[in-house]
Amino acid sequence: MRQLLDAALAKRAPLRVPGTDALRLIDGDGDGLPDIELEDFAGNWLLSTRDREVPREMGTWLRDQGRSVYWKRLDQQQKESPARLSGPPQEEPFTAHEGGLAFEISFQSGYSQGIFLDQRDNRAELRSRLKPGMTLLNTFAYTGAFSVYAAAAGATATTLDLAQPYLDWAKRNFELNGFDPAAHYFCKGDTFQWLARFAKQGRKFDGIVLDPPTFSRDKEGKVFRVEKDYGRLAELAFACLAPGGFLLASTNCRTLPPRAFEAQVRGIAKRAVKTRLAPMPTDFTGEAYLKSLWVDPA
Repeated sequence: MRQLLDAALAKRAPLRVPGTDALRLIDGDGDGLPDIELEDFAGNWLLSTRDREVPREMGTWLRDQGRSVYWKRLDQQQKESPARLSGPPQEEPFTAHEGGLAFEISFQSGYSQGIFLDQRDNRAELRSRLKPGMTLLNTFAYTGAFSVYAAAAGATATTLDLAQPYLDWAKRNFELNGFDPAAHYFCKGDTFQWLARFAKQGRKFDGIVLDPPTFSRDKEGKVFRVEKDYGRLAELAFACLAPGGFLLASTNCRTLPPRAFEAQVRGIAKRAVKTRLAPMPTDFTGEAYLKSLWVDPA
């Protein structure tokens, strides 16, 4: 096992570039290490496994690295914050970097630590597409990483999430990068309702990011499932897209094939569009679970 672990780290050494210190070091089957994931956040490591115990040899290897290592179990029904496994405690939020931008990370925030590394390349592309004066709507925004990239491009971001703590976290990410949150918009509430409201108001955006949870239930008990309902969500988003605007449609639903996802989104567009499925970042060598579809005018 130690040889596989060392090889996985060596393989990712070229990805350690100035301005980026957050990446996936081990990606399960892709590195010959099934059900084991290891991520680096500014030198602090997060181990994720599906086993109730860390393999002994891996635990020894991790301790030998001299890092702060935290551990969480995947697919738990109760999704708890990671627990310290070895190394110095990291009990306060800290900063990691991606693309020259700073993001607040926390190992005490629950199941997710502040940024999803599998969207790194999509964030970079979004930044290259946006120009000063353009607008972005970032739905299901979590801590607003796409919005920070939009601000870095000089665009105005509207950050939408159901949870106020995540919107507050997003504002802190803006401030970490010297961007004034007051120059942008933050909306709390249900994405479906906000999209309908924006459409009624005639509010349009140059870019829209749709990355919903695979399954959710609103306060009225209405269920959303990506496999069946993504088209309905995309239809609402298209109604808010400015002429010439682009849509990034994304899902990590493992049971939805990429081409079926693409067909679902294309089928709902009431305009001529061209679509492109984007690959995952190169440090994600295992299952290509994330489907990312860029939708542009034809």
